[in-house]
Amino acid sequence: MERTTHVIGQSGAFLDALELASRAAALDRPVLVIGERGTGKELVAERLHRLSPRWDQPLVIMNCAALPETLIEAELFGHEAGAFTGATKARAGRFEEAHRGTLFLDELGTLSMAAQDRLLRAVEYGEVTRIGSSRPMRVDVRIVAATNEHLPDKVARHQFRADLLDRLSFEVVTLPPLRARVGDVLVLAEHFGRRMASELGRDDWPGFTKAAQAALVAYQWPGNVRELRNVVERAVYRWEMEGPIDAIQFDPFHSPHRPPTVQPLAEPVADTAPPTAAAPPSAASGPMDYKTRLARFEREMLQSALAENRFNQRATAEALGLSYDQLRHALKRHGLISGTNAESVA
Repeated sequence: MERTTHVIGQSGAFLDALELASRAAALDRPVLVIGERGTGKELVAERLHRLSPRWDQPLVIMNCAALPETLIEAELFGHEAGAFTGATKARAGRFEEAHRGTLFLDELGTLSMAAQDRLLRAVEYGEVTRIGSSRPMRVDVRIVAATNEHLPDKVARHQFRADLLDRLSFEVVTLPPLRARVGDVLVLAEHFGRRMASELGRDDWPGFTKAAQAALVAYQWPGNVRELRNVVERAVYRWEMEGPIDAIQFDPFHSPHRPPTVQPLAEPVADTAPPTAAAPPSAASGPMDYKTRLARFEREMLQSALAENRFNQRATAEALGLSYDQLRHALKRHGLISGTNAESVA
């Protein structure tokens, strides 16, 4: 499948990040892309490559978290035949494959300190040496790296080399999470929905009901754009009725028959330990205002009940033991529907 740099969004925070990436693309310097999972870090890395003078050379992608630590260096720098058990023939590493192009290192924060040492040398001197060889090779590679970790914190904990971070962070592009991209949720949902309908061979795109749109906007999207795409595509392929889609399932594992969650066993307590009262589950996270906790719990309960009842507000009210007006008031109080113009699903 051909790779693409096509990105969608209109929020100011997202467009600012794209503009910064576009400006950095023209410079032959390392760029670090920061963002939560599912925010589109790989798409931005591809954009950095396609808009750079190296656009017609290889873009080599390596996920540092996808390989065991024992193979990371062999993947990065290559190896000679017989360098270790199983190395039956010589193999070029990712640096050699990316010569004159771009090497994208995803999940950079998972690299071991040993791999970081060798990566630093490759970045500083433009040389790599295959495992099992004593002959260094010159490589011309632009590094783009990505992580969802705060690397300065890892430096402070001596888990990441400060000098390597300095070399790789000439420019840092931080992608906003979807919950901070005001106005982008429905734009993306429309795009993914139309694309899925076309993939399924459906002639028309039904769109979403107002209630479904409100649910999409209200959800916090911990998995960001990747999660949104899955939720929308699942809703489109399951929808077999006429008219706009109103059934949104955020949790694909939700089922009344789901196996119970297994709780971890408590650590055994020595016989000499004095008996103590169990602390409430929230005590370890620090003090929090009682009303704040109560409001958060109520909002989560409302969101869950709406999803379970396909965002039919009358059915949701009945399931919660509330009157229709009581439910509407609670939804407005938590911003789950917008004011007096919000439509309900009867």
